[in-house]
Amino acid sequence: MTAADAANGGMAPPRRRGARLLAALTAPGRVSDRAARSPAELALRAGLLIRAPILVSCGIGLWFSLRFEPGPGLYAAALAAMLLAMGAARRLLLLADAGRVPWDRAEVLRLAALAAALALSGFLAAGLRLHMVAAPVMDYRYYGPVEGRVVQIDRSARDRMRVTLDRVVLRDTAPERTPRRVRLSLPPGAALPATSARVMLTAHLGPPPPPAEPGAFDFRRNAFFAGLGAVGYTRTPLLTVEPPPPRLLDGTAIRLRLSQAMQDRIGGQAGAVASALVTGDRSGIAEATNQVMRDSNLYHIVSISGLHMTMLAAFVYAALRLGLAAMQGLGPGVLGAALSGAPVHKLAALAALAAATLYLWVSGGGVPTERAWVMVAVMLAAVLRGCRAISLRTLGVAALAILYLAPEALVTPGFQMSFAATAALILLFPAWSRGAQRLPWVVRGVALLVISSLIAGLATAPLAAAHFNRSAQYGIVANLLVVPVMGSVVMPAGVVAALLAPLGLAGPALWVMGLGTRWMLWVAEAVAGWGGSVLAVPAPDWRVLPLAGAGVALWLFSLQGGALATRWLGRLAAVLLPGAAALLWAASPRPDILISPDAAAVGILTPAGRALSKPGAAFVADSWLRADGDTAAAAEAGAREGWSGPTGDRRARLGGIAVAHLSGKAATARAAAACAEGGVVILAARAPPEVSGPCLLLDQPALTRSGARAGWLRDGTLHWQTDAAMVGERLWSSPAERRRWGLSGRGQWRDRR
Repeated sequence: MTAADAANGGMAPPRRRGARLLAALTAPGRVSDRAARSPAELALRAGLLIRAPILVSCGIGLWFSLRFEPGPGLYAAALAAMLLAMGAARRLLLLADAGRVPWDRAEVLRLAALAAALALSGFLAAGLRLHMVAAPVMDYRYYGPVEGRVVQIDRSARDRMRVTLDRVVLRDTAPERTPRRVRLSLPPGAALPATSARVMLTAHLGPPPPPAEPGAFDFRRNAFFAGLGAVGYTRTPLLTVEPPPPRLLDGTAIRLRLSQAMQDRIGGQAGAVASALVTGDRSGIAEATNQVMRDSNLYHIVSISGLHMTMLAAFVYAALRLGLAAMQGLGPGVLGAALSGAPVHKLAALAALAAATLYLWVSGGGVPTERAWVMVAVMLAAVLRGCRAISLRTLGVAALAILYLAPEALVTPGFQMSFAATAALILLFPAWSRGAQRLPWVVRGVALLVISSLIAGLATAPLAAAHFNRSAQYGIVANLLVVPVMGSVVMPAGVVAALLAPLGLAGPALWVMGLGTRWMLWVAEAVAGWGGSVLAVPAPDWRVLPLAGAGVALWLFSLQGGALATRWLGRLAAVLLPGAAALLWAASPRPDILISPDAAAVGILTPAGRALSKPGAAFVADSWLRADGDTAAAAEAGAREGWSGPTGDRRARLGGIAVAHLSGKAATARAAAACAEGGVVILAARAPPEVSGPCLLLDQPALTRSGARAGWLRDGTLHWQTDAAMVGERLWSSPAERRRWGLSGRGQWRDRR
């Protein structure tokens, strides 16, 4: 201990303590001396940087699981508790240094305090993010003039072109209650506007739709965090009232110009896929192409993600490092002298980071692209610091950055799958490195590709099945045939084309890129056409993913530090909890009856599959069938036996319970007679006040309040679950909660028809 330390009562100055703590979080290796008690060694033994994202995720997950919207009081209490836990962790170190608390006990209590502080920080980050992006959401139907600036053009799952507008103006709606953004589907063949142009049109708008069934994907939540307050459609052309302003650095305009140029030069769907890889513009990809890529497990390639960002950065890094090293080897020439002794790997890492950042800007950003950039930036920063570029610590830094900047990413499939694949590869790479030395160098590259694709596929397969209810049986084969071409042909050709484009010499590089994307499409079509290429998987119970995630988290907790018993407990949890999740998934029955949130569709489970009351409401019906693990189309399910009667008066029996679905102009007139028969009556209209009887009457207003309904038949009785009960009163789901916070988007005028 130095004299300066002694003057501070045995503690290092604040700056030195901060530097020591930073070193503790980033230092490689593992403590072997149990008697060492410095803060750096304590933090390292605890593996804080590996475990911190898990703890922060626990806080974020707790926040999303709440059935009510936290108020200022709860946030203040959480902040006070976090500061108290941080203060307790620091105080324990002081007490241990002074000998007043045994070091072993102080270390355990300190880690518990830090764990609580990290979890509470995740809770607070989620709440802060929510209120930073909060914007008005429509809670009524609107028909009338809409004016706004075009910020995005894309294609829907129904193959309809869509525009997203901001700076929106609606008739008779105050600016503070107008949605920040609206998205509109355009009529077939409509002329597309220029980005950043201000347009006017007549449109139907409404709130983002609720889930198709309780526990299903909640588009309202995604829309709320994206600032999307209304969705709808138009049947009229878009009128440009103000052309886009001339701006040299308009990223959106540049991106769409590049996209159109690539599509024109390469042509067909190959050009559309190539433009999606470089610019992120997927509006040119037809839904049929998207479907074959989903069926072959190649759809992830057309979404700019860690794969593309890593390929781009790796190509720039490797090419520049080899080039600079070759210049150094030229001897004492001009370039050789300038580069003599220079750290060429760090220069190459800086150039790769600049290329990745430019790629982020050109592609238009978005959460998946930003997440990929953060991961690549952390890896390149590790190269600049002289650390391992790929490790659990760098993955932990990337995860923390994303979780704090965009906590909503935790509940998205992209975040879960990308980090699952990366973590699996990092954990198994040491074993590969030891065994790879026995292989000939010619075989080594192919074996690495096969093993990495297999590991990543196995790590993400359960998540893909849980989120998308589909399992591409031959996806590994398709990825083995396509991913090498992506990394060695397509992405390098894209980089070369970007460098030669200002000189007008990008044609040959784009031709090569087109060959690669045509190969990808050919493989996708071939693999999707194989028998049994797609296996439909029923949707899991909502507890399955948290239970399996808890097992993986406990295993990761046991990887670094701790006693042998702790490590064995982590391994046991990694087996038992995912196993219990798998059993719960297999034992979770699908609902015997499903009712859409607008009363437009009802589906009952029969031995032949789910039978629909009518083939309409295709989006909801398709969601139900996918969740059932049923590959039938909505029209086929609508023709199944189980329902009888005319279109507006459909009748069925579920066990001994009568079910009636009434719709159309005469629905209200038939409601009284149907209710008198008992059972369940679903009315696609407002029920007259005089309707009464021994039935359970569910009309449109009741379903609007409760959301979609699911019922399970047990012992002759239907047990119901509603979307409102599962989600609760959150800002993205409850109009009443939004009105309390001033985010209802309610105008003075509304369409009464």
